Amino acid sequence: MSKDDDPHKSNKFSRVLLKLSGEALQGELGYGIDPNVLKSLSKEIKEVQQLGVEVAIVIGGGNIFRGVAASTLGMDRATADYMGMLATVLNSLALQDSLERIDVTTRVMSAIAMQELCEPYIKRRATRHLEKGRVVIFAAGTGNPFFTTDTAASLRAIEIQADAIFKATKVEGVYDKDPHVDANAKLFKELSYIEVLNRGLKVMDSTAISLCMDNGMDIYVFNMTTPGNIKRILQGEKIGTRVCNFRN
Repeated sequence: MSKDDDPHKSNKFSRVLLKLSGEALQGELGYGIDPNVLKSLSKEIKEVQQLGVEVAIVIGGGNIFRGVAASTLGMDRATADYMGMLATVLNSLALQDSLERIDVTTRVMSAIAMQELCEPYIKRRATRHLEKGRVVIFAAGTGNPFFTTDTAASLRAIEIQADAIFKATKVEGVYDKDPHVDANAKLFKELSYIEVLNRGLKVMDSTAISLCMDNGMDIYVFNMTTPGNIKRILQGEKIGTRVCNFRN
């Protein structure tokens, strides 16, 4: 195969962290995990991996249990957050099973020890798995209450030295208003971290954005329901919204 035919040559990234919301896995069910969404997502992750890109994943747990919502109803916030972390483990195991059904070697690494189900999170081990071509799913958030899976995604991306965070959503990117409510909502192609914080835009929570800003970790927000979007971003196509320091 000549160099010009190399499918890896045009990749803009070599290692990325994909952030998925738990709600993304529920599809049209309204709760739980939709097997069809898992299958579709797994195929797309496999295609990305076949491009030679190392893939890490963080999944939320909102399709099963949301700690913040429970705490507003009187539950102790720390207890509610720990329950939410366990929900992310359920989602991670489901995605691992779906990926391995199509021959994608996957490791789930949990911030909370549960040896019978998954490996403990160890940075060096996670990096080694990625170098060996395994998809790594980081479960249980940061292992601490009061921190979201957005913050966990930012933290893990920085720790494993990912090139960027890919934030999957159900809309085309970041808008100035809710596009489901206002047909005139404007889609941003590029934003700085400071703009996101000052405008209160719902990209990721403020702790996550601040972590990315301090460490120069770009965030690409895109519509995961459009097949092939992840691959398009990897190959340099301008899809969705990029959050960065405007250094390019």
